[in-house]
Amino acid sequence: MGDLKPGSVVEPGASVGDGSVVWPTAVVRTGASIGSNCVVGRGAYVDAEVVVGANCKIQDAAKLYGPARLDDGVFVGPGAILTNDRHPRAIAPDGAPIGRDSWVRQGVSIAEGASVGAGALVVSGVTIGEWAMIGAGAVVANDVAPFSLVVGVPAHRVGWVGEAGARLVEEDGGLLRCPVTGRRYRRESDGLTAVGE
Repeated sequence: MGDLKPGSVVEPGASVGDGSVVWPTAVVRTGASIGSNCVVGRGAYVDAEVVVGANCKIQDAAKLYGPARLDDGVFVGPGAILTNDRHPRAIAPDGAPIGRDSWVRQGVSIAEGASVGAGALVVSGVTIGEWAMIGAGAVVANDVAPFSLVVGVPAHRVGWVGEAGARLVEEDGGLLRCPVTGRRYRRESDGLTAVGE
């Protein structure tokens, strides 16, 4: 089990990997799984059935509702929310309360290395591709292609980013290049493919 700071709540049946830190007032629910070398910030909420890979950062006050899935190296900014219900209701048409077992939860899926900016909202059922970057305050209601830079309400692609997080620049011949690593990428129908340096 990782380093659980005083004041954090890790319920029985939750799993926190070696080298991970859960800060005060964070809550990790029964059935959640946090990989190794992760950080769960103050006031963050990790719901039951959330699976977090290794080397992830879940910043202060982020809310991850199950059954979300985060691959290795995912960043979730402060106050970001991953929802799990596209048609939320407190009661059924007959007035009966809707309990946890009365509706189908849809989690958000985030691929390796992707980042969700501060205060962003990701709607249930959305898939965010590898190394994509979601701008602060964005509302993401549709899938995001790998390496995409998306911003706004509703979120829309405004460019491309590489693994270093820098915006890619256009080169002659239609390739894109990372100004930090020098790596080059080719556009594909479902995102980008790295083609070397």
